[in-house]
Amino acid sequence: MKTIRVVSYGVGVIGRRIAEHLLSKEGVEIVGAIDIDPNKVGKDLGELLGRQPIGVVVSDDVDDVLSSTKPDIIVHSTMSYLKDTYPQFEGILKHGVDTISTCEELSFPYATEEGKAYAEKLDKVAKENGATLLGTGINPGFLMDTLPLLLTGVCVEVRRIEVVRQMDAATRRIPFQKKIGAGLTVEEFKRKIEGGEITGHVGLVQSIGMIADTLGWVLDRIEVEPVEPVVLDRDVRSDYVEVPKGYNAGLRQKAHGIMDGEKVITLDFRAYIGAEEEYDSVTIDGVPPIHQKISPCVHGDYGTVGVITNMIPRVIEAEPGLKTMRDLPLIHATPVHMGRYLG
Repeated sequence: MKTIRVVSYGVGVIGRRIAEHLLSKEGVEIVGAIDIDPNKVGKDLGELLGRQPIGVVVSDDVDDVLSSTKPDIIVHSTMSYLKDTYPQFEGILKHGVDTISTCEELSFPYATEEGKAYAEKLDKVAKENGATLLGTGINPGFLMDTLPLLLTGVCVEVRRIEVVRQMDAATRRIPFQKKIGAGLTVEEFKRKIEGGEITGHVGLVQSIGMIADTLGWVLDRIEVEPVEPVVLDRDVRSDYVEVPKGYNAGLRQKAHGIMDGEKVITLDFRAYIGAEEEYDSVTIDGVPPIHQKISPCVHGDYGTVGVITNMIPRVIEAEPGLKTMRDLPLIHATPVHMGRYLG
């Protein structure tokens, strides 16, 4: 069976976790690593993972890595916004290399006018060079879009969809806890949200866009509510952050797909230290009605690693172009030799 040659592009926390998992799998070989961080460039990827050297040195020269390693696919994990990642994708695709990325806005760029413009260009470059590009992850990519769409498969009528994701951020990595402003005063949190230092969750617009477009719903608009702080009446803490009573423990954000003046899609994202319950729920007002709940919620880091890894064969097998999760065969685990899942 074929061994899949992978280049890791971006070796931050998530990038390293994906690489660590890939090294444990049969049928996968990491042949290159790319990052711009001067503290990582020149170091062996194995050392950055806390293991013995594996003979893969991190480089900041994309063209050199891709030309010398000839990978089957790149696993890309750098930034959330297409305006930042577009030049990276363009540079990769010109080498004709398939790519799967955690970039949130890439999951369904057609949801915004700016995203459509990037999507058209990326689709063109990908097709011209015989490469496939997919943006995915646990959320966006699965829990708040692909999963509810899958559940509509048993419905003869769908009127409304609501998805709630509530997690205890204490179980997540420190960059995530900082991203949601845990431990700040409410005033500091609001100031950093307004200044763009804290972004809140990225991807609600893309998830709504994918659900609506797949169901054939023509929305009036997508409405994103302001990010709200979560303040508890008790002290809470994680391994990294202490949150005194009255301080900000995390955030909540809701977004809606509006059609004919009605909220037909609602996504409710809640992430804070000290959450009393963790769960992912999908409620479909339809025929038949659907009430699905995963408790506790799917762990975000493991879930991201799983989705990215398990979609690798799907991306390699796909026709060239920019794809979304709805365009590719149903995701499933790949517990044995990765080459088995290639046609």
